[in-house]
Amino acid sequence: MAVTSSRVLKLTFTTSGGKTFVLTIPQPKEDLDKAEAEALMDEIIQKNLFITPSGALNGKKDIRIIDTSVNDLFDPPQD
Repeated sequence: MAVTSSRVLKLTFTTSGGKTFVLTIPQPKEDLDKAEAEALMDEIIQKNLFITPSGALNGKKDIRIIDTSVNDLFDPPQD
């Protein structure tokens, strides 16, 4: 039994086709702030790094840091 935790940065963009595209980055740096995350999104959009089925990324929709903690209460017996 163990408790594990993880942290991801979730960047949500709008596309030229009117849809959304989500980029998830594991283990972002601890002191990441809004300005740095927005600058990263601006650079991704400007450099046209991702082309999606609904077109190029053209706007920022959301930025989230998600912390997850899992408490595994049961470990199956090892044979």
